[in-house]
Amino acid sequence: MAQYTARRFFYLLIVLLMVSAITFFIMHQIPGGPFTREKKLHPTVLKNLNAKYNLDDPLYKQYTDYLIDLFVPEITTGKHSGDVTEDFLVNIDLPFGDNAALRWINFGPSFNSRTLSVNDIIEQHLPISAQLGLGALLVSMGIGIPLGTIAALRKNTVYDYFSMSTAILGVSVPVIVLGPVLKYVVAVELDLLPSSGWGSWQQAIMPAFALGFAQSALLARLTRASLLQVLNEDYIRTAKAKGLRERRVVLVHAMKNAMIPIATVLGPLFAALITGTFVTETVFGIPGLGRYFVTSITNRDYAVIMGTTLLFAFFIVLSNFVVDLTYAWLDPRIRYD
Repeated sequence: MAQYTARRFFYLLIVLLMVSAITFFIMHQIPGGPFTREKKLHPTVLKNLNAKYNLDDPLYKQYTDYLIDLFVPEITTGKHSGDVTEDFLVNIDLPFGDNAALRWINFGPSFNSRTLSVNDIIEQHLPISAQLGLGALLVSMGIGIPLGTIAALRKNTVYDYFSMSTAILGVSVPVIVLGPVLKYVVAVELDLLPSSGWGSWQQAIMPAFALGFAQSALLARLTRASLLQVLNEDYIRTAKAKGLRERRVVLVHAMKNAMIPIATVLGPLFAALITGTFVTETVFGIPGLGRYFVTSITNRDYAVIMGTTLLFAFFIVLSNFVVDLTYAWLDPRIRYD
């Protein structure tokens, strides 16, 4: 297991390097730049801004400097300047020297918000998106897996038709439609929950449901198909022939193997939800990280584009690693040697 973990960690670094290289060089091919405005800046001002953020250096040097700031830790002494270009995500005080500290992971400054670094944006907005994403994931699992299980156990009955109709409804109605409908019915007409904002658990209910309901439809259909396949296996018929109760056969023997394809989907789904969704956060006025995935591209905010893309890639790779470990727990025949 230790060898497997070390190998996957090495692959994680390779993936992040590839994603960073592809993202970096492609975004610089897009016409315009971070200081392109409808009213053009004076050439001298533009030249000074490019020099300040090293945008006048060759692309290979900009990329190399970015990787050094991001991956190579450094030890600093003296009072920290607090400049946005020197903002590190990891800051560990060291017991020697003049205010010595180990600093690591500098995503750089935001070109659109001059007083903020990318680390500031991540620290302020990622926790909000993570809370919303976890809530949506719980909603999707709490609705999707039970509906799929009932549909599989009561195949071609009214329960099956109801479950799959709910799943089709969830797939067919996007968040951009479901969100305003929920706000109008629940917040305006019934006055049960706040219509927007973030900070209390009441404000999290509607956006988490709106975001999780569509994903629950996917999980319901996948659970039904997977469980139907497992229920036809020989070992299930053997368990029933031994006189085991149906509940025990389903929960102990069938569901564990049926969860393997579901766990495969939950990995990237978790990464997508936890890093923020632009539409849901916009509809419900949530100050999450999702809008930075979109606005950073239109604003040519290079550092934010790199930071949010690498963050998403990191969560994708990490969640897939956790899913691989989950396989061994769900199926004892799987080994990582």
